Amino acid sequence: MKIQHPFRTALVATLGVGVGILLITGVQNLSTVLLYIGTALFLALGLDPVVTWFERRGLPRWSALLVTFAALLAVGTGLVLMVIPILTGQIASLITRVQEMVQSAIDGEWNPVNAARDWLGDTFPLLQVDVVLDYVNDWWTSLNFAEIGAGIGTGLFSVGAGIVAFVTGAIIVTILTIYFTASMRSLKRSVYQLVPASKRERFIDLSDQITASVGYYVMGQVTLGVINGILSAIFLSIVGAPFPAVLAVIAFFFSLIPLVGTLTGSAIIVLACLGLASPLTALVALIWYLIYMQVEAYFISPRIMSRAVSVPGAVVVIAALAGGSLLGLLGALIAIPVAASVLIIYRQVVIPRQNEL
Repeated sequence: MKIQHPFRTALVATLGVGVGILLITGVQNLSTVLLYIGTALFLALGLDPVVTWFERRGLPRWSALLVTFAALLAVGTGLVLMVIPILTGQIASLITRVQEMVQSAIDGEWNPVNAARDWLGDTFPLLQVDVVLDYVNDWWTSLNFAEIGAGIGTGLFSVGAGIVAFVTGAIIVTILTIYFTASMRSLKRSVYQLVPASKRERFIDLSDQITASVGYYVMGQVTLGVINGILSAIFLSIVGAPFPAVLAVIAFFFSLIPLVGTLTGSAIIVLACLGLASPLTALVALIWYLIYMQVEAYFISPRIMSRAVSVPGAVVVIAALAGGSLLGLLGALIAIPVAASVLIIYRQVVIPRQNEL
């Protein structure tokens, strides 16, 4: 086939490629901003059913929004006040212990080398302790402490920068979530106006189903986390587990992760009981969480998630893996409601059109 205007065709093709590269580069540069917006919109869709519930009880929308955000602020403040004092106390105890050890070494009351030799000799009678200590001494003298110090400094700077970025992102997401939740109806109307009038009613119906499904999913996961956290706090306090409040908060946050969240959180709690309490406490905790996971999977979760769109197990696994690979933990969280939305479109749009052909 002969091209009539090769120069113009090549120019248009080059400009098209350039525009495509420019768009891809722009998306990459704005990935953090887009992630903030997506996270805030996801959370806003989860809060919208709560606001609607308060409105059905007779509250005006501004009062419903105020009550919802006040409750969230109270819960967040309570979690912070619950965890920070315990962590601060443990860090202070660790620092005090280290200071006592250093002072004992300075006073000559405690020699770490002799203590390590005695402990190794008592624990491993067949071990050649002096040979092991010679290897450790040779390794210690071969270290370049200048490079290690520089690496530690760089690592601490990176950790500090990461903490600052996390706090900044959390503040931005919180502000965007408040805005999206407060203006959810106007945002929906603005989007609806972009659809032709002949298809607008159908589009509104599908959009409402999708947003409702996402909202019920978010609220369902939070409810599961609250149930696991409260039951964990009660159980761990009864069995005398270490730091039951902190472990209950761990159970709550890990329960927000679909599929493997409860399992991972339970494993962390059992290991904490094993290392900080006793094997018997860890065994009791293991039995408890094995029973709880079965009850959650077969009784609690189906009832809480009954209003959300059901997603087949294989699709849940694939969606969570794909979302986690693309966006990490956040991707795993939002992958299932996205899959549910795709299933709604597939069942109510694609299949009916195929049946009409």
